[in-house]
Amino acid sequence: MKKIKVLVVDDSAVIRRVLTKIIDNEPDMEVVGTAPNPYIARDKLVLSKPDVMTLDIEMPKMDGLTFLKKVMRHFPVPTIIVSSVTKKGCETSMKALEIGAVNVIPKPSEAYSIDSIEKELIKAIRAAAFANVKARNIDPVQTDKKNLQPISIATTNKIIAIGASTGGTEAIKDVLVQLPANTPGIVMVQHMPPSFTTAFAERLNSLCKIEVKEAQDGDVVYPGLALLAPGDFHMVLRREGARYFVRVKEGPQVWHQRPAVDILFKSVAQFAGSNALGVLLTGMGKDGAQGMQLMKEQGSINIAQDEKTSVVFGMPRAAIETGAVDYIESLHNIPEKIIYLINNKF
Repeated sequence: MKKIKVLVVDDSAVIRRVLTKIIDNEPDMEVVGTAPNPYIARDKLVLSKPDVMTLDIEMPKMDGLTFLKKVMRHFPVPTIIVSSVTKKGCETSMKALEIGAVNVIPKPSEAYSIDSIEKELIKAIRAAAFANVKARNIDPVQTDKKNLQPISIATTNKIIAIGASTGGTEAIKDVLVQLPANTPGIVMVQHMPPSFTTAFAERLNSLCKIEVKEAQDGDVVYPGLALLAPGDFHMVLRREGARYFVRVKEGPQVWHQRPAVDILFKSVAQFAGSNALGVLLTGMGKDGAQGMQLMKEQGSINIAQDEKTSVVFGMPRAAIETGAVDYIESLHNIPEKIIYLINNKF
């Protein structure tokens, strides 16, 4: 078995030891080097050629964001940010994802035990090992150059459901920033730990014409609003008369995830049916495929991101293989396709 080679970069010797122990205990991965700062990390990147790098943000001599920009420009490698869950740490992590990091996990702390971090880290490394870090540059979304058709019909009974995982933060952003203010209500799942989903929703809200917020139990879904499932909670759609709303709940992980796309999509199939439009973006694994199949059976129209522009073509591929996908689109084309379908197919 070819092991996944990992480079651990963190200024804390304790964190380096903790992460190294977790990684080396797995039969399919190994730490090929550690570094306390970006200058040493740079040399070890060239020498060891890792498959994945874990990266701290706050380090001496050069901060992690500056180093990540250089790495993505000169020696692109799938990178997982290991960050504190302070407000500043979460906001900085969002910037790292924009630069090119593929995932973010919380740093071990009082709030996050080593046992809980272990599971997140191993999942993130296995997903990152399959990541195409060049996908972001293949077909970039140019929001200033696209004149999208406006949504011209009343859409109070329509629902857009979006699911994503590895690489999905930027994919979701690229879709949402192009949607007009009267877009039908959106419910979405991005695999991400607690606190980071809060920062992600706030970041999206600052960029988009629509309102974006982290969902709370009982939130009503209406045109011009996108609700993001909070980290470590499942989110489901419900309907009462003409009103859609969400429930946020605990429950067992599905596909090793909470929130899970399948949980959301299955509820959309049940309560929105033919009024739903499903969108499955980049991500590792099969989460969302079963739910999208149920949506299709209930009359929804479904879109999957194509392989060329996906950071990881796992979740979209799984849905395509079920026959549940009506359109396979590049990330660049998905916003336009959503608007076209809302205007012409419902």
